[in-house]
Amino acid sequence: MVLAFLLASGVWAAQRGAGVTTPNSVCADCHDVEAKLNKSAHVGVLCASCHLKREEYPHPENAPKPACVDCHGTIVAEYNQSNHALEIKKGNAGAPDCAFCHGEKHDIAIAKSPEARRASMDNCGGCHDKALAQFETSVHGKAVAAGIREAPVCIDCHSAHLITGPKREGSSFGVAGVPETCGRCHGDLKLMQRFGLNANQVSTFASSFHGLALKSGEPRVAECASCHGFHDILPSHDPKSRIHPSNISKTCSACHPGAGSKFFLGKIHAVEVRDEPPPVQWARWFYIMVIPGTIGLMLVHHLGDFIRKFHMHRFQGQVQPASMLKPSRPHIRMHRFERIQHFLLMISFIVLAYSGFALHYPDEWWSRWLLTWEVSHPIRGTVHRTAGVILLITSVMHVVSLIVDRTLREHWKEMLPRFGDLREMVEGTLWRLGLRRERPHQSAHSYVEKAEYWALVWGTAVMAVTGILLWANNWMLANLPKMWYDFSRVVHYYEAVLATLAIIVWHFYSVIFDPEVYPMDPSWYSGYSPRMFPEHDGGGHETKHSE
Repeated sequence: MVLAFLLASGVWAAQRGAGVTTPNSVCADCHDVEAKLNKSAHVGVLCASCHLKREEYPHPENAPKPACVDCHGTIVAEYNQSNHALEIKKGNAGAPDCAFCHGEKHDIAIAKSPEARRASMDNCGGCHDKALAQFETSVHGKAVAAGIREAPVCIDCHSAHLITGPKREGSSFGVAGVPETCGRCHGDLKLMQRFGLNANQVSTFASSFHGLALKSGEPRVAECASCHGFHDILPSHDPKSRIHPSNISKTCSACHPGAGSKFFLGKIHAVEVRDEPPPVQWARWFYIMVIPGTIGLMLVHHLGDFIRKFHMHRFQGQVQPASMLKPSRPHIRMHRFERIQHFLLMISFIVLAYSGFALHYPDEWWSRWLLTWEVSHPIRGTVHRTAGVILLITSVMHVVSLIVDRTLREHWKEMLPRFGDLREMVEGTLWRLGLRRERPHQSAHSYVEKAEYWALVWGTAVMAVTGILLWANNWMLANLPKMWYDFSRVVHYYEAVLATLAIIVWHFYSVIFDPEVYPMDPSWYSGYSPRMFPEHDGGGHETKHSE
C-alpha cells in the first residue's frame, strides 16, 4: 500500500495540475526551448508540469514559479540538511542552490552523462578551486580527463546534495564514512580487476588495527585518507605520493612519531599469510595447528573423566558430588594470600579476555555496550591495559610471596614437575579412556594442576611481552621493523584464544563440572576443597594433603 502510494505520488508530481494536457508544441510557438528540453534530463516532461497555471494567455502575473521540490522532494530534503543549504539560511547569497549547480532549467544534463559529471567538477571548482586543482593532478582526476567513466568525481565521494562537513554524523568523508566511501569502488572486485588494481585494500584495512578500532568507534584512528590523502591521491610509485617508499615514514609519523625512521615499514595492506613475513606466517600456522589439537585433547581427557566418574557415581556409588559430602576434618588447599592472588588473576583475566576480544569482534552484540563509549573516550583500551597491569602486579606478588614466605614456597614446590607425573598421566589417561579398569593413584597436585599452572606461567609471559610491545607501538615502529608489530599482534591474539579456551575447557571442568566437586570447588574462596576430605580418599585418590 505504501509503495503504491509513493508511485501514485510520483506520477501526480510529474503531471501535477490535474487535467493539464497542454502539449509542449503549444508552448514552443513562443518559447524556443524545445530543442534544449529534448536533450535534457527532463525530456518527455510537459512544460505545464513545472509551469503551473499558464494555460491562459497572456499568463497570469501571479502564476507560481517552477519549484524543484514539487518533483524532487527527497533530494531537496537531503539538500536542506547540507552545508550549502545552511549557508543560504545564514544569508550567504553566493551559496549554491539547485540552479547554481544544474544550470539553466531547460537544458539540465542527464546525471550519468560525461558532460554532467565533468560539469559537476567545474561547478564545485567555482568555489573550491584549490581542491579542484589538487584533484585534477591526482590519479582520479587524470582518469576522469582520460575519459574513464568509472573514475570518481566530486559528487561520487561528497554526494551530490547531502554535502556535509567531516564532523557531521553520517558524513561520507568523516572518519567513519571514508572507508565506506572509498570501498564503493575499491571493494568492488569486478571493477578493480578491470583496471588491474588490488581488490583486497578494503578487507585488509578492515582487519587491521586501524580498521578494527574504527569499527569500535574510535574517532581518532587513521582511515584511508589519513594515509592516501583526499584530493591529492597519487599512485604509490609517484615520488610525490604520501605512500611512496620515500614518504611513507613521514606519513606514518603524523600519528606514530619516528615510525619507519630506522627500518623499512614493509607492506601495509597485507593479506593474512600470503603477504606476511615468514616469522609471522610461522606463528600463525603454529597456533592454527596447536589450538585445535590442544583443546581437542582436553575435551577427550575430560569427557572420558566425566563418563567414568558419572558411571562410578550412578552405578557404583563410589563418587559423590561435593554438595553431598560432610567433611570430618578440613584440609587447606589454598592459603589466604594464594586466594587473594587467584581473585586478582580471575578478575584481570576475565576483563582482559572480554575487552580484548571486543576489539577484534566490534560488530558482535556482546561487545557493543563497552564500545559505545569509544566515541567520547577510548575506554576499551584503558580497561584492557588496566587489567593487564593488574595481571602483571599479581605475577610480581606471586614471585615475591614465594621468596619471602616459606609456607607458600613449600606449597609451591608441589607444583614442580617430577618423573611420577608422567606415570600418573599415562595411567590416568588410560583409565579415562576405558583402557584401564582400576582407578590409578592421583596426587593432590597432579599433572592436571601442574599443566594448568605452568601453561598459565608461559601464557602470562607471552601475553605480557607482546602486550607491552603493542602498547608501546610508537616506540616499536620507530626502533624495530614493522614485522615485530605484526608478529606481536598475531601471537597476542592467538595466545588469547588458546588461553580463553583452555580456561573454559580445562579449568572450568576441574573446578565446576567435575562430578567430584560439582557445583563448584570452594577452595578459591574458602581455601578448602572436597578433594582433600578424608572421606574422599577412597582408592588412593587425593592422598597428599597441603596443610
